[in-house]
Amino acid sequence: MPIYEYQAREEIKGCQHCQKKFEVFQKITDQPVETCPECGAPVSRQISSCSVGASKSGFDSRAKSAGFQKLVKRDKGTYEKVY
Repeated sequence: MPIYEYQAREEIKGCQHCQKKFEVFQKITDQPVETCPECGAPVSRQISSCSVGASKSGFDSRAKSAGFQKLVKRDKGTYEKVY
């Protein structure tokens, strides 16, 4: 089931719960939440990053064959390709 993030539409309105983002477990078919469950202020759904799981074997051989490369951070702003 997806996790959706919501936040108050106006920063000055709302409680501490909705001024910061809060998460709601919902089905894709559920209607979006329109008000904060704690104070009733209007909220809107935020675009959030998705989670991508890693393969059990580490860097998947299919990803390598598709041209993807794994980068490992070595120093500040410096990355090294790992094969």
